[in-house]
Amino acid sequence: MELSFISLASGSSGNCYYLGTSDYGILIDAGIGIRTIKKVLKDKSIDFSMIMGILVTHDHADHIKSVGYLGEQLFIPIYSTEKVHRGIDKSRYVEEKLIHSRRIIEKDVPFSIRDFTVTAFEVPHDSSDNVGYSIEYGEHTFVIITDVGHITDTIVKYVSKANSLVIEANYDEEMLQSGFYPPFLKERVAGPNGHLGNHETAEFLAKNYRPQLKNIWLCHLSKDNNHPELAYKTVDIRLFQEGIRVGKDVNLTALKRTTPSDVYILL
Repeated sequence: MELSFISLASGSSGNCYYLGTSDYGILIDAGIGIRTIKKVLKDKSIDFSMIMGILVTHDHADHIKSVGYLGEQLFIPIYSTEKVHRGIDKSRYVEEKLIHSRRIIEKDVPFSIRDFTVTAFEVPHDSSDNVGYSIEYGEHTFVIITDVGHITDTIVKYVSKANSLVIEANYDEEMLQSGFYPPFLKERVAGPNGHLGNHETAEFLAKNYRPQLKNIWLCHLSKDNNHPELAYKTVDIRLFQEGIRVGKDVNLTALKRTTPSDVYILL
């Protein structure tokens, strides 16, 4: 059965991703308006009734804006760790508190949504809690890690199994340091619980690439400290230095912040 991926939005102003088959799908984060979510899915010929659940990575506003409405008004299960759920409860950006739609998951403990086997895993970031997701469907493994302070052994373990990978490339190091952010914010972004820069992501991918990895999407690019072309070029050059050819060995795409991506067919 076909498996497809769409980025609805990817950046500090809102994040939302779709992974689905011809019969059902899930969203990963819902940090954009519900009308935008519905419009993008409709434009991509995806019936909203196909959405079986929302996986939440963490409780920052740009990832949870619409989870209250999706969960309590549209009765879609909202999956996240207990700490993330507590953070959502306290967030002023979520108007409707999750009650009936609340689903608590644990890190490194697989659970199922239809034919998807989902495993959340630890990702360092300065939120109440933060996870990446590994989603297995048949022989295909899809992994997403966004808002990553630094690479850990746990991240390496899950990425090593991926056929398709969404990974953060938030900022260009020179743009960040020469930009207008105040010093404390520069330190936060570049710190161990902040975000991954282009060169960090490129180095990680170059050192941890495996032949079964066929698709890489760079996500959560900064509006002020990055450009899609720059993130793409940084990773492309570093992979080439290791003999990994973009377009032949692996597909590489830098996702745009507010523009929906194409529909990518993974299977």
